[in-house]
Parts: sequence; structure tokens; C-alpha cells
Amino acid sequence: MLAPLVEEFLIHLNHERGLAAHTARTYDALLRRFTHWAGAGGIAAWPEVTPEVLLRYLEHERNRSREEPGAAPETRLSPSSLYLQIAALRSIFRFAEEEGRVHLNTAATLSLPRRGRRVPKALAEAEIRRLLEPPVEATPQALCTHAILETAYASGLRLAELRTLRLEHLHLEAGFLTVVGKGNKERVVPVGGAAVAALRRYLAARPSLVGPRSPGVVFLTRRGSAFAHVTLWKRITGAVRHAGIERHVTPHMLRHSFATHLLAHGADLRVIQELLGHASVATTEIYTHVAPGHLRTVHERHHPRA
Repeated sequence: MLAPLVEEFLIHLNHERGLAAHTARTYDALLRRFTHWAGAGGIAAWPEVTPEVLLRYLEHERNRSREEPGAAPETRLSPSSLYLQIAALRSIFRFAEEEGRVHLNTAATLSLPRRGRRVPKALAEAEIRRLLEPPVEATPQALCTHAILETAYASGLRLAELRTLRLEHLHLEAGFLTVVGKGNKERVVPVGGAAVAALRRYLAARPSLVGPRSPGVVFLTRRGSAFAHVTLWKRITGAVRHAGIERHVTPHMLRHSFATHLLAHGADLRVIQELLGHASVATTEIYTHVAPGHLRTVHERHHPRA
């Protein structure tokens, strides 16, 4: 059986390596996909997984369509997705070798592809204004959606951070949120007046969504539960369509828009790094590629021979 080793590996990740919960969930999904594929092909034990089997699986994945909500059926997996697949396989085989479950680490021969840095896609400021128009009908659900959008754009939160944002993390009088991000690291993020106003309007209507088992998260579904990843994704992309924005927009593009627009309006890159919760400023530097006009302006303003 292939599944028991995956369970042991995930326990190892959580308790011994202290891996972030989101990363552990990603590895869980990736490895379960592999074990399902391998089991369907008659492979019942990890020593039976040869380098040829791994290559066949990666070719299968390379030709598989993406499954994200809103993705076109013909869209193939990105190099970054394949990178994660290979990283997960290499990690579990390294664990299996250390635990004596396999005699040979057949995944060691897999090379990780170079991860080209894609320029992040951001919404135009005019598109953001359309998306953030207050709802015509102030139902609890509509107010919730509007507050989600305003908070996402005002603070640059990741989708997981929006889902798990708790009531005690709101400090609206002071105009900031406390966010528990990757690796359980906490950061303080300011929010502007528009987001504070949207949150207050929603919080006034939130009691009508609360049920006996509702958690203490800020944003609740119509059933009074916390948003699942896919449910929140669909709520945001539905709002995008409602705003008449026809191009493919992902929730993460609100985070990209937050960073891009801050940089374009003169914010320091180190400040944006802190707001986004990036461990390294090198990660934040991808946004310099989407604001060339801002960089040119800064050069002209400060270079002695510009």
C-alpha cells in the first residue's frame, strides 16, 4: 500500500519539520494524486516505483489540464506546478530512504526545473474601481463580498489569510489588521478608510449569518460557516464577472494589484515586502517589472545626470 507512507510523511512534516499548514496541504494533495495514479496502474508498494514510473507520471501530469476554477480546459499545468510535483516526490522518497522503507531513492535522479519568475498580473486601477463599487442591494452576502474585496485590495492578504482572518485580528479604530501568515508569522497590516467602512457595514449585518456552530472568522458564507478555498475563490471571481471585467482574474491578482499600485504610487519596496509578509525582498522585487513608469520617474527625479 502506498497511502500509509504518505500519512507518516505528513505527520513528519507537521510535527518534526514544522512546515506551514498550506505547504503540508499542498504536499498532501500532490502525493495523493500520485498514489491514486500509481495504484490505478497496479503499483502497490514504494519499492516498485522506478525512475521510469516517475517519468511516466510526470509526463502524465505535464499533459493534464489545470483544475482551478475559471481555468480554460485546454490550459496545461505551469512549470511551477510541475516543480512542486517533483519537490513533493523527492521529499517523500528522501523520507522513505531515511526510514528504511526503500533501499534506493529513485526520485533523487529527478532534476527540479528552473522556475522562471513570471511577471505578476495586476488589475488596472480603473478595473479595481469598478470591482469595488458598493453593492446596490445591501444584503449580508453582498456586504460580505464587498468587504472581502476591499480588504483584499487594501491589505494584500493571501486567500488563505482572508479565509482565516478572525474577529480579534481586526483593529478598525486604529486602522490595521493583525495577520497570521506563512509559517505562523504574524504581521501588522494597515487598511484604508474604504476597507474599514466596508468591514463595518458588513460586521453590522454579520449576526444574520451567524449560526450555532459559526467560527470566529470574520467572513462567513450564507450557511454561517468559514469559507473553503474554492468557495472564496468562486465568490471573488463571481464579483469580477458581475463588475463586467471579462479577462481571467484570480483572487491572487488582488494581492498583486495591491503591491503593484503601491509601488507605482511611490511606496518603498522594503515597506511592500513587510506588508506582503515576504521573507526576502528578492520575492518582492518581481513587482519592479510591472511598474517601469514608476522606476523611470524615480530615476529622473534622483539621478544627477538624468
